Amino acid sequence: MKKKLKLCLQLLLSFMKIGVVTFGGGYAMIPIIEEETSKKRKWISGEDLLDVIAISESTPGPIAICAASFIGYKVAGILGAFFATLGVVAPSFFIIYIISIFLKQFSEYNIVKYAFTGIRAGVLALIIKAVISMFKKAPKHIIAYVIMALSFVLVTIFSTNVLIIILSSAVVGIVSSLIARKRGKELK
Repeated sequence: MKKKLKLCLQLLLSFMKIGVVTFGGGYAMIPIIEEETSKKRKWISGEDLLDVIAISESTPGPIAICAASFIGYKVAGILGAFFATLGVVAPSFFIIYIISIFLKQFSEYNIVKYAFTGIRAGVLALIIKAVISMFKKAPKHIIAYVIMALSFVLVTIFSTNVLIIILSSAVVGIVSSLIARKRGKELK
């Protein structure tokens, strides 16, 4: 029980650190979550993180909260999920609360405007890093490339609902894997 409580405390502190230093939402958090949970703490593998991100995108709620919950559960069960989720949510809650008190007073200052411009640029870089990292770990076969390209076109050009894209991609992935398995091949 002591070991589990220690893991829960580590999850809380790790996800609080992630929550404090990350601006820009879940996608911007992915590289930091990867660094902390996969590379530094070795709680999950890079492939498992890719699965966690895919599941987190498919479930209701913010991606960072879903990812924290899944990782916490994998590491220390329900208690771990609770503490990891609390850790990633608490910093944002307090930061937003404090900002909301002072934002109206400070939003007219150029320094604040410049700071937010810089933050937006940094967030964009983190999102691009997450895309590159996920692409490197994604399956490398023709079906995956077709799903990826078609999904991109449908979302960016035709504004297709993301839920439809995710569900359709899952169906195509299952069907193509079953067909490949029947032929005696495995999609990797």
